[in-house]
Parts: sequence; structure tokens; C-alpha cells
Amino acid sequence: MKLLPAIDLIGGRCVRLMQGDFARETEYSADPLAALADFAEGGAEEVHLVDLDGARAGEPRQHDLLARLAGESALRLQVAGGVRSRAQVATLIDAGVARVVIGSLALSDASSMTALLEEYGPDRITLALDVRMEAGLAMVATHGWERGSGRTLDEVLGDFPGVRHLLVTDIARDGMLGGPNVALMGAIVERYPAIAVQASGGVAELADLDALRATGAARAIVGKAIWERRFTVAQGVAHARG
Repeated sequence: MKLLPAIDLIGGRCVRLMQGDFARETEYSADPLAALADFAEGGAEEVHLVDLDGARAGEPRQHDLLARLAGESALRLQVAGGVRSRAQVATLIDAGVARVVIGSLALSDASSMTALLEEYGPDRITLALDVRMEAGLAMVATHGWERGSGRTLDEVLGDFPGVRHLLVTDIARDGMLGGPNVALMGAIVERYPAIAVQASGGVAELADLDALRATGAARAIVGKAIWERRFTVAQGVAHARG
């Protein structure tokens, strides 16, 4: 399993939100390039970057910054946040981004998502599904977690047999440092062995990474635990690798 440190960007600043709530923002750094350098020094190979301004606006707002980070960092960048068109995907990939994360577009326009997977290949596109657990079902939320789609994770995945990278966030656990939903991630890995699952939400300590690695998840996205110095990137990378 790989560790992906996460950077959430608002106005070029590195922040973290609690459960996606913009009213509960904590700023950690004003220099994302320096943060990338620190992550690389700790042994990270990939980083998950989120344009929160773009996520809130429904269209990317920090493309110039993301392009600069992709051009100046040796790390592979996976970028999310308001990407809802082919042109926006093309801009990011042309800038050197390794993978582009698609969430709301996949739910609102499955044919466009399928076309992106076919044009750029399944290794360049990550499907992101943010879920709330309701009566034991993983129900998918959309539009920055503000709306429910009325569909389960399994129903949505059925639309995209070509997906190779799947990012799953348990909304209730995101930014809360209460531990990941290991049972959910394990169930997804078991049901979809051909998909590289990225587990997001709740990692608080190194033992959480051990538990996620045991599920067979391909990647663990960790934000707050690293920014709050619960453990170092180097320690996280080592536990992710096992």
C-alpha cells in the first residue's frame, strides 16, 4: 500500500477541513511547494491535492498554482476539486498532473466520465465516491458532500466497469481523527479485486495504516494526522509498505 499525504488548498494555502465544512478550517502552511518537498524527503511518491476553492465553486479555481506545483515537484500529483469537463481534465494532464479525480461529473453525466476513461486511460482518471453510511449501506453524496445522490456505491460503480482507481471517503470520519472505516474498505476491495482502492477519512495513528494495508487497499490518503504531527510521513510510508 502507498501513503498519499493530502494537501487541501484554499487561496494557495494548505488547510484542512472537518467533514468538508468550510466553516471549520485550520490553516497549516502558506507554502504548498515547501510541503511537497517535505513529503518527498519523507519518502512519499505521490500526493493528493484538492482545490477546495474549485470544489466549492464547481469549477477549478487554482489551475495556475496546481500547474506550478506539478512542474516544480518530483512527486506524482493526484488532483481533485471541481473538475467537471474534458477541457479541465486536459489542462491538468497537460500541466503534468499524474491523475485527475472525478466525482460529481461521474454522478451527473456517466457518459462523459466513460469518455474520459476511454480518452485518457484508466490510469489517469480516479473516480471519487464520498459516502455516508445509512442502515449499513454506503450512500454516495455529491456536490461537495452537500447533496445525496440516492444511489449506493455499488450502483454507481456498476456504471463504470473501466474504472481502475477508486477513491472512497467516509464523510463522517474525514478530518475527525477517529479511525478509518476499515470494514467498508475491506468489503470494497473484496468485491472489486481489479480496482485499486484509495481509502480516505479518519486515519489518526500508524495502527490505522496497518489495518488499511491488511484490507488490500492500494493507497491510503492521509491529511490531518500528518499535519497535526501524529506521525511523520516517513513513519507513515514505512507502515503503509509494511
